[in-house]
Order: sequence, then structure tokens, then C-alpha cells
Amino acid sequence: MNVSRRHLLKAAALGSASLAAPQIVSRAFAAEPIKVGALYSQTGNLAVAEKLLANGVSMAVAEINAAGGVFGRPVEVVVEDGASDPKTFSEKASKLIVKDKIMTVFGCHTSASRKAVLPIFEKRGAMLFYQTHYEGFECSRNVIYSGAVPNHQLANYIPWIVKTLGKKKFFIVGSNYIYPREMAKVSKKLIEAAGAQWVADEYLELGHSEWAVMVKKIKESGADVVLSNVVGNSIIAFYREFKNQGISQAEIPICATVTSEIEIAAMGADYAAGSYTSFPYFMSLDMPGNKSFIERFRKFVNDPKQVTYHSLEAAYFQVFLWKQAVEKTKDLSAQGIRTGIAGESYEAPGGAVTIDADDLHCWLTPRIGQWQADGQSKVVDAYPHPIKPLPYFAYGETESNLFCTSKGLDTSKLKI
Repeated sequence: MNVSRRHLLKAAALGSASLAAPQIVSRAFAAEPIKVGALYSQTGNLAVAEKLLANGVSMAVAEINAAGGVFGRPVEVVVEDGASDPKTFSEKASKLIVKDKIMTVFGCHTSASRKAVLPIFEKRGAMLFYQTHYEGFECSRNVIYSGAVPNHQLANYIPWIVKTLGKKKFFIVGSNYIYPREMAKVSKKLIEAAGAQWVADEYLELGHSEWAVMVKKIKESGADVVLSNVVGNSIIAFYREFKNQGISQAEIPICATVTSEIEIAAMGADYAAGSYTSFPYFMSLDMPGNKSFIERFRKFVNDPKQVTYHSLEAAYFQVFLWKQAVEKTKDLSAQGIRTGIAGESYEAPGGAVTIDADDLHCWLTPRIGQWQADGQSKVVDAYPHPIKPLPYFAYGETESNLFCTSKGLDTSKLKI
């Protein structure tokens, strides 16, 4: 499934303009496009967010082509629909890598879809760029992780909730799959270390829309704060039911790790006003690069009211990190990308980002935002600079290295 005709025509026009760029060695070589994949759901319950990720990748490629392409060659995006289904993601990944012979794919949104495609990338020697915040504890030489890991979202968040909000009894709630469960595992350790307690750890299936019973449990639990790892459309139903049952965000605030501008816009700002989310990027960041990014993205998708969010920003900036890596090594292979991208930095819309040479994850700036009545966040706490990713944050050094060694990848020796 290719990108829309309008976006293809725009990218093609920008790409053709790049053929006269000074980097060109021969016109025959320059005329051959470099194909990359964009594997995101265009249908199903995750499509609302994932279509934007595909657009973020396509916009970055269009901008790269407008600036002369890569090696003086235009870049072509082949978009495939994962259909919000891990099995379909696996099938489409095989199609991109085996049939289309594409060696770099930007894609997946959930950990379930990433886990489904990972064996294909590792077997075929291709590279996946994964932009979504995730639970960590994964070791692969075939993935560049540009989204947040647990220490980017929780190491500052839990102590801040306890110290600044004065909350001591956490009700942990999430969707029933790997990301929410692993985030809860990290959270419990941090809650206990902060001198607080968790009173419950509950899950409902991904996409679940009936939250009355769960919200009633929260009301009756004695909790004074909710740590939400709820994902997808369930977020909207959860927040609406929370307000419908008369729970005040001042009394029992929802402190989320997933809720973004996308879900706030879909549910209506009133339902989330006063609640919190921890992300490295918020649309409200008052930075010149971010304002320009928002303006350009809205123009690209032809929607003057389109919101941006963390995973979209990462989907966009990771394409430029890929470009820098392959131009450094003059090598489009996964090995060339690994070598070239280690330690690479880029000035993203939300500030500087760097790919850590040790584990191929991204240095990011932790921030906490409180949702306002206008649907935007007010950043109430932020680190002054990006911090090192700790993808094995929930585990001891020995356990992490043992796991990675069993996967054929010792974290202590990952540096290229």
C-alpha cells in the first residue's frame, strides 16, 4: 500500500529536483532511487496514530529529497499497512525485505508488532528504525530505537509524583500486553524506592472500551493517584469514564506514560485537563525548531489543526539520523548503518538527540506535561539536557548482560 497520490507526487517532484545536486557522480547512478519501507497501520484501531507516523517518515524523506537526496539519489518510500495486527506486520515486513529488497524499514508502533517482525529483520540482515517509547529489555543489532525507554519516562516521573504532588498510593492500570506490564514492573521498584506503595496492578485487553468496573475499583481502592499504561482507543474510554464517575484530577490524578496529544484531541480536552503525561516531546514546546516542524507537518498533511506528538517527532527525526549514518559510511546495509549511526546526533524539533553507541537507543530529554483545557500540555518539570538511555533499567547488570549474551549480543560489547 503506497502513500497517497498527493504525497507521492510531492515527493517525486522534490526528488526530481535533487538530480542536479552537486553530489552526483553520474546521472545513471543518481537516477536510481534508494527505497525505504514505512510499515505502519493504515487500518484498524491503531491507524489514527500510525498514519501520522507514516506521514512523518514521508515528510522527512520529501525534505531530504528537496535538499539533494542521499548520495545525490532520491529516496522513495514504500508504505505497507500492518492493519493493527502483529501477524499482518510480520507478513508485510517479509514483503518489504524479501520481495522489494528493502534493507531499511521505519515502522511498527506497538511492542507486539515490533516483536512480530524482529525475527525477519535479524534473519535477513535488514534494519528496523523503531520510534515508539517502549519497555526496554531488548537486544538486537537490527533495530535502532529512537523513542523513549523506561528511565526517560519513569525515573523522573515517579519521584516527582510522590514529592511534588504528594501522592503515596498508586493504582497501576494498563492494557494487557508487554509494554504496560513491563512499565509496571519498573514503576513498582521506583514507587517503593520513593517511599510510596502500589495498591493495585490491573489490566484490560487492548482496545477494551467498557471501563465502568475498573474505574469503580479505582474509586474504592484508597489510591490517591493512577499510573496509567493504557494504550490506544482504550485511553479515550478510560478518561471519559473517569470523569463520568465524578473523579477529580486534583483528587486522584491520572499520571500516564502513553496518553498524548492524539488521544487528548480524540477524547476532548475537558476529560484530561489536570492529568499528566511523561514524554520527551510535547507539541507545546516553545522552541523555534518545534514551531517550524508543526507548521511544515500541518502543511504536508493539509490539515491546519493537526496535532503532533512524541512518536511522530521520533518517526520524523530518525530518518535524518539514517541519512547521516549511510552518508558517513557510504553503505546502505544494516552493518553500515550500525557503524555510521553510533554516536550520531541531530537537532530534532524537541531538541538534541543522540544514538547511544553502546545499545543503539536514543539520548532524550525527560519532561512531564500537565494537560490543559485547550488540549495542550504545560511542561511542569524537565531535565536541562538529554540523558543516556537505560533500556535494562528494571533489571540488574548481571541479569541484563546474561539475557543479551543469550541473544548473541553482550551490551558491554555492542559499541561498533
